[in-house]
Amino acid sequence: MSEIPGDLKFLKSHEWARIEDGGRVTVGISDHAQGLLGDLVYVDLPNVGDRVEAGNAAAVVESVKAASDVYSPVTGTIVEVNADLADKPETINEDAYGEGWIFVVQIEDTEQLNELLEPDDYASLLEDAD
Repeated sequence: MSEIPGDLKFLKSHEWARIEDGGRVTVGISDHAQGLLGDLVYVDLPNVGDRVEAGNAAAVVESVKAASDVYSPVTGTIVEVNADLADKPETINEDAYGEGWIFVVQIEDTEQLNELLEPDDYASLLEDAD
């Protein structure tokens, strides 16, 4: 199993959230999720300015095996997207927790962060699934 960074929070659906300064939350999919999907060939990004709801689909990643929704862990407004993924979706496979981030949300309610899984809880979820 891959290392799970300690500065992240997770959804059960395998998205990660990195809390940044100023109420911004960077979102991607976990290394576990990209491994299950296989080689990614396309990413359908949200638009800057879109409003997203916690738990709702905000983006789509497609692999040679399947397409999978990427859910927003928090409610807010998309303030940035990783446009590099349009030409290099495999960046998510190569660096899921770094250069493979997908979008950034300006969070509306920081209390939502308390509902996300801590890294140890996410690791336990993965172990239970095996």
